[in-house]
Amino acid sequence: MSLRVEAARKGFRAYGGAHVVALDGIDLEAADGELLVIVGPSGSGKSTLLRAIAGLETLDEGRVVIGERDVTDVPAARRDVAMVFQEAALFPHLGVAANIGIGERARGAKRRDVEARVREVARSLDVEHLLQRMPGELSGGERQRVALARVMIRVPAVCLLDEPLASVDAELRLRMRGEIRAVQRSLGVPMVHVTHDQLEAMAMGDRVAVMDHGRVLQCDTPAALYEQPATTAVARIVGPLPMNLLPAADGVVVGVRPERVRVGKDGDGKRTGTVTAVEPAGEECLIRVQADEELLVRMPWGEVPKVGEQVGVAWRAEDEHHFDAVTGRRR
Repeated sequence: MSLRVEAARKGFRAYGGAHVVALDGIDLEAADGELLVIVGPSGSGKSTLLRAIAGLETLDEGRVVIGERDVTDVPAARRDVAMVFQEAALFPHLGVAANIGIGERARGAKRRDVEARVREVARSLDVEHLLQRMPGELSGGERQRVALARVMIRVPAVCLLDEPLASVDAELRLRMRGEIRAVQRSLGVPMVHVTHDQLEAMAMGDRVAVMDHGRVLQCDTPAALYEQPATTAVARIVGPLPMNLLPAADGVVVGVRPERVRVGKDGDGKRTGTVTAVEPAGEECLIRVQADEELLVRMPWGEVPKVGEQVGVAWRAEDEHHFDAVTGRRR
């Protein structure tokens, strides 16, 4: 069963009376069994889009279609959509087992069947040992796994995740990426995952939609976004580091990724500048070079230049990306 969002528009009246466009003509589709990740800066419209799909926001224009069913005017409770929020939103007065099974009980399933299914799902997400605890006794990561279990206990038409890993520590975040992928494959339904972390987006998504200012700038596979960004905005958002964007002749902006730049002696390169910072990053380091504009260079430890040293920076022609200086679009 697929999910389609067609020409979706949504505006809000902001503080002071100004009109803010949160969604500006969004067209997006998630295929059956696909994990679509939406990434973008704060305020780009990601969560508003997710809430519109769930039926928690009413669109000003456009449609939401699940399978062949137009659910634009269907109440949230009747859309068959499961949603996990940034905060796990567990019922504090119910134990973990009751939280996981509450939806099934509300749908009239037999108690014995609910209990068996709760244990099965809890075991798959490694929360079986927590079933007798209360939500207040759980860590942030444990609460999120319980919230995922509550989704996984049934098979919804669409599953939505609104930054579920934002409050989880780095080590657990890596583990939960795999758990979410496992849940998604188990459910076999369209899953839309919203995040502001582009590394998380690139690691998890079958496809990734890059949003900014209420619009989808590009939607493609992680590899295509990295290798062929459609605009300078996408080039700055996608990648381990923002792409260097350098003005050139004839209305062209040249883009080159920091990991593709080489550092040499003074004058040995396409730009010459002064090293302003050397920042350790594990086996590699980040070098900041101030030329006519600042360039970022990612390189392995070794003959790393010192702060204040004059250096040349260069890259191969095949590593350049060309964009229009006015529109920002790829040439």
